[in-house]
Amino acid sequence: MPSIFSRIVAGEIPSYKVAEDDRHYAFLDINPLAEGHVLVIPKREVDYIFDLSDSEIADLTVFAKKVALALREAIPCRKVGMAVLGLEVPHAHIHLVPMQTEGDLDFRRPKLSPAPERMQQIAQSIADKFRS
Repeated sequence: MPSIFSRIVAGEIPSYKVAEDDRHYAFLDINPLAEGHVLVIPKREVDYIFDLSDSEIADLTVFAKKVALALREAIPCRKVGMAVLGLEVPHAHIHLVPMQTEGDLDFRRPKLSPAPERMQQIAQSIADKFRS
């Protein structure tokens, strides 16, 4: 059975898309640590990020960098933090989180629950800044 992320890429499950190319997809985390928390995934379903080929992981990271640059323009922050955890969903992904302090990247913190309208505004703001 395809992962929830593969189902998002296929359009079976809605998402707040911020960027996409032929091999990657970026969308807002629905349980964000901070407003603008983005997940960046390869469209090819691979459970463990280090099972990607060298070129796939390099390309995913470069795509994530472009998303992070758009994110930083759209959401005021000191930096955009990057984390790879991957225990909850069996599909490789990178978390991009707007940060004011290092504590903002603590995944043990309570998650936010922004309204759908706010999520759409955030996604559109990031998408508007994205340059492929």
